[in-house]
Amino acid sequence: MTAPTSPPRMPLNELQPALRFPPELLLKAQGPALGLKAAIFDVDGVLTDGRIYLSERGEEFKAFATLDGHGLKLLAEGGIVPIVITGRDSPAVRRRVADLGLKHAVYGAKDKLAAAQPLLAQLGVDWPEVAAIGDDWPDLPLMVRAGFACAPAQAHAEVKAVAHHVTEAAGGHGAAREFCDLLLMASGRYAALLHGHLVTLDGGGA
Repeated sequence: MTAPTSPPRMPLNELQPALRFPPELLLKAQGPALGLKAAIFDVDGVLTDGRIYLSERGEEFKAFATLDGHGLKLLAEGGIVPIVITGRDSPAVRRRVADLGLKHAVYGAKDKLAAAQPLLAQLGVDWPEVAAIGDDWPDLPLMVRAGFACAPAQAHAEVKAVAHHVTEAAGGHGAAREFCDLLLMASGRYAALLHGHLVTLDGGGA
């Protein structure tokens, strides 16, 4: 027997997003083209806090935030393709990417620009239609070409200097989710995705 559910405190069509970004930031996050189509994510320092845990046997462990994971899923639902490009490779990262259902990822990329070019060509996306978030120098070639660039709160000074926005949250602690929310809100898709979660009994795990 299914337990009865209480009705919301106000009609669903009257509920408005609580999240707010400054109008000038939303304008930047729309990108210089006709809307952003893809977003590139670094892993260490963006999807994690940058720390690497090694076991005695050399196994690598990383901690990921579920907030970020759900943000990447929402981004894909909203029509912006998430792409992971990381300079390191590990079973932990591959497992996390697979669990999130992300279709585009490059591991162990020594040259992130060279890794990104064929992926964007495959998707038919040009740099003005790309957003990117990174925290250190290897991410700079992507960020200076992207239509919108973002850096986590703890990113290196040179990365912050080229970013259009520095998140309030740190890497591994919600920075990627803030980036995703911003892109979705700037594209006008955030409210519809939120409403969809208000009316469903299962928003999906992350």
